[in-house]
Amino acid sequence: MRNWVLLILLGLFAYVALSRGVARLTRIPWWVLWTVVMFPPVVLVILDDVFQQEPDLGLMLLLFATSYIATAVLLRRGRLTPPSASRSPASKPSNTDSQTNPELNSPSSLESSLVDHQPISDIPREKLRGCFPWTIFYLQNMEYRPQAIICRGNLRVQADEAYERVRTNVENLFGQRFLVVLQEGFAGKPFFALVPNPAARRSEADKTARREQPALASILLVATGLAMLLAGAMVRGVAPEDLPNAPWQVLVGWPYALALGAILTAQEGGRHWAARRHHIPISLPYFIPVPFAFGTFGALVRLRAPVPHRKALFDMAIAGPLASLLVALPLLIWGLTQSQVVPFPTGEEAGRLLLLQQFDPTMSILLAIASKIALGSALEPSTVIQFHPAAAAGWLGLLVLALNLMPIGQLDGGHIAHAVYGQQMGANIGRVARLLVLILAFTVQPWLMVWALLLCLLSSGDEPALNDVSDLSEGRDLLGLFMLTLVAIVVLPAPPFLRALLGLM
Repeated sequence: MRNWVLLILLGLFAYVALSRGVARLTRIPWWVLWTVVMFPPVVLVILDDVFQQEPDLGLMLLLFATSYIATAVLLRRGRLTPPSASRSPASKPSNTDSQTNPELNSPSSLESSLVDHQPISDIPREKLRGCFPWTIFYLQNMEYRPQAIICRGNLRVQADEAYERVRTNVENLFGQRFLVVLQEGFAGKPFFALVPNPAARRSEADKTARREQPALASILLVATGLAMLLAGAMVRGVAPEDLPNAPWQVLVGWPYALALGAILTAQEGGRHWAARRHHIPISLPYFIPVPFAFGTFGALVRLRAPVPHRKALFDMAIAGPLASLLVALPLLIWGLTQSQVVPFPTGEEAGRLLLLQQFDPTMSILLAIASKIALGSALEPSTVIQFHPAAAAGWLGLLVLALNLMPIGQLDGGHIAHAVYGQQMGANIGRVARLLVLILAFTVQPWLMVWALLLCLLSSGDEPALNDVSDLSEGRDLLGLFMLTLVAIVVLPAPPFLRALLGLM
């Protein structure tokens, strides 16, 4: 049952990622790509649950490699022609421009994410030059594109000061017609781009469609609360098949639901606090109920405006995880003091180790250290922990926190890597991280397999902030490094030397 629930969740995630993202970039129907992507996990679930066969490692690698190659080939052959290709020759970038300015053709360039296709060639160059004082930004050339005006030159002051001066000048001259973006090219040389502001051209119908849906958010919140109650009842040993005859037994899950709810409240509260601090409008949180599993996978939120700079990007990405960490870690340690140590299960009972009922502490560096601190000499080799509901909620909160902090794409960890190391380096870190998670799932942490599959559907890159050049402070750099290190100590198993040091081997 658990495998089928995870398969359905994976299928829904793949549907959203492909139908709303990839479908805009290819002529291949999204359902064809969905079938190719979902074929390996479907085969694995059928082998495991229907035929009761342990999937061979070589077969798994072959299935996923074939699926990945087939998806890449389909995307390449069905790739849509860029909008500029259908315009007049005067509006096309020349071959010389493409060769001398490779960042304009890169996946992380501004043109790939622009949505306003109105021509902007009517802006006089002389009028635009006045927005770039030579003491601030020595403008060397301007390149008119169908979707942006690229302004290249040399910065003469700090990036923050240059961006604010240029943005103010553009707003005074053109009002809200343009978004001003400062981005770093491949050669490390910053350039400005004036992008048509979608909000300035958005119709009233579009604005109405983007309004909040408090009724939907409330329904999802109630459903998530019920799902967490059900998950908490399962942690206390209530079997799902017993609930139809005695539905009141679900109420025994309130400690787990309350603890997990506190972690989620802290996370969303931190994220909304950071958004208000930087004056970024943000949507209501739409929680994701997950019955018969952990209760929830968190909440979805949407930013209503571009991120102004990398400092705001960092603060938005780290505020939620940091707030949830400050709640989840004490809950885990206190819950461990209330947990019981039992002999390591054998046979079919060993499969319960990841159901938040019993857990081998050596499967995580952080859990091994916290368990030894809380339980002391009671924790011995060949024993596992019978989780108290608070410990189960605390551990789940830390686990979801670590998965969300992986430095890939649109995850909070991807935003942090982008803010700390820059957009291009952040994208490269994401590609390496995705490969490492896949290797880890195939070797020592098979429970990461579902998450590794989900990561394959995420882009490695991240959208640039408006001012994507200014560096962070040293304090933010250190905090970002700490949060990325937290990922490693949560998902990596305790090495032999640490097990020996803790007396667990």
